[in-house]
Amino acid sequence: MRTTAAASERRVYLRPLGGVGEVGKNMMALEYAGKILVIDCGLTFPDKDAPGIDVVIPDMTYLKENAGRVVGLFITHGHEDHVGALPYFLRDFQVPVFATRFTTAIANEKLKEHGLRLPSGSRVVHPGETIPLGPFKLRPFRVNHSIPDSVGVAVQTDPGWVVFTGDFKIDYTPVDGQPADLDRLAQFGREGVLCLCGDSTNAERPGVTPSERDVGPGLADAVALAEGRVFVATFASNVHRVQQVIEAAQRAKRKVAFSGRSLEQTVALAVEEGFLSPPHGVVVPLDEAAKLPPEKVVVITTGSQGEALSALARMARGDHRQIQVQKGDTVVISATPIPGNEKDVQRTIDNLYRLGAKVIYGPEARVHVSGHGSRDEMKLVIRLVRPRHFVPVHGEYRMLVHHAELARACGVPEERIHVIENGQALELTWDRGRVAGTFPAGGVFVDGLGVGDVGNIVLRDRRQLSEDGILIVVVGLEKRTSQVVAGPDIISRGFVYVRESEKLLEEARQRVMQALTGRNGTPVTEWSTIKSLVRDALAHFLFEKTKRRPMILPIVLEI
Repeated sequence: MRTTAAASERRVYLRPLGGVGEVGKNMMALEYAGKILVIDCGLTFPDKDAPGIDVVIPDMTYLKENAGRVVGLFITHGHEDHVGALPYFLRDFQVPVFATRFTTAIANEKLKEHGLRLPSGSRVVHPGETIPLGPFKLRPFRVNHSIPDSVGVAVQTDPGWVVFTGDFKIDYTPVDGQPADLDRLAQFGREGVLCLCGDSTNAERPGVTPSERDVGPGLADAVALAEGRVFVATFASNVHRVQQVIEAAQRAKRKVAFSGRSLEQTVALAVEEGFLSPPHGVVVPLDEAAKLPPEKVVVITTGSQGEALSALARMARGDHRQIQVQKGDTVVISATPIPGNEKDVQRTIDNLYRLGAKVIYGPEARVHVSGHGSRDEMKLVIRLVRPRHFVPVHGEYRMLVHHAELARACGVPEERIHVIENGQALELTWDRGRVAGTFPAGGVFVDGLGVGDVGNIVLRDRRQLSEDGILIVVVGLEKRTSQVVAGPDIISRGFVYVRESEKLLEEARQRVMQALTGRNGTPVTEWSTIKSLVRDALAHFLFEKTKRRPMILPIVLEI
């Protein structure tokens, strides 16, 4: 594809709604010729300072304001941070969704839980085909990752290709025998790439990420040398890892069982779609595995991140309903902790050691490899694609900066490397790139069935309740004169224990009475003023006595 003088002046806009400057909720809007193509639709999980929140999804306000211009959604793979927000997206947009076979199966399963279906026009895509969509032409290309059927996508516009790598690594010996399509990337480079949006996750890691096949010997040794049962904890979506554990168990003449709802669902889908092939008779139900001799069992389980309600964490606490870890068992943690999960993982490992298990974990054990390419792989992609502009995506800000430095070392000029953040619109022509304004792009909290109805004020109240507790002040006032005729009664929850703090609470009652009678002894009659006076008087008094700030909730009853 040759770029003419006229085409070179046509503008392409990239609008990241998520996944830039963070790991999670990936979503990019590609805007050209008045139409918008959305790439990925992911979610993330809340930090510790967002109590009660289930998940966080991208703010789709910009897309809703331009709903008539959205022509479709392309999903690169089936991880939650790329497909998890799909049910929320489809509540507002009935546009076709394009994804590979396994990703589509995962999406359908997810939508079924929400009572939704993929819109008409949606279809399964295959690497190498061309998909016309409005002013765009989409061409998926195969990449390797820690979930089957992963692809990147190149989008053809008049100024040139816009290439999204998706999450990727370059695995020359993949378990499924299908390496990344480097020839296709080189072809895009020869035809003219306007912009490359590259996965930055491992931009700080030198060298090359080992092949998924490299974990096979470590897993096989762990299974073969174990005297008791073997428990292998890994990500539910890592079907190729599951395949290697099954093969190791078969060689050791052991049966395999699965524990964890997400793992069981993914395995069932993978078998149904032909991405997992367990030998006949090797896989048994967990109840049956619990009755077999220990030396005949391998259990593949969720919980590699120490999640409190996961199967492995429950086993480590001794409260799993079907099976327990016992002295002499071996537990393999076939994953590395996601940043922020380290303490949870360490707690689970400690609990496993208390039960007398042998635990195999850490990089020296060689039972896990990353699904993301390291610096040398990133450089290879940049060299093959030869982009006119480069935009690092999918990574925290420092990762984007490191990826930008790699692009600079590979010959991309400084002025055509763009480290942007969520909510910044990047305008691109063949010769120039600039940030052309901003748009809403924060996180939307999902709490139960509520989407976006929990904001910063509610979270602030929840944090205050979790840190300092609550005091409820109940007082009855005579309707005509506002004289106190009942109470004040004080109920404490999460602040102090009533029996041990009777003196403090009695003083608090006196402060409430003083506030209610006013400075000159005349009762206050305005209810909003009454509540404010009670709240202020107690807040000052309690902080003075305890250096804590509980939530104070006055309840005034008219009698």
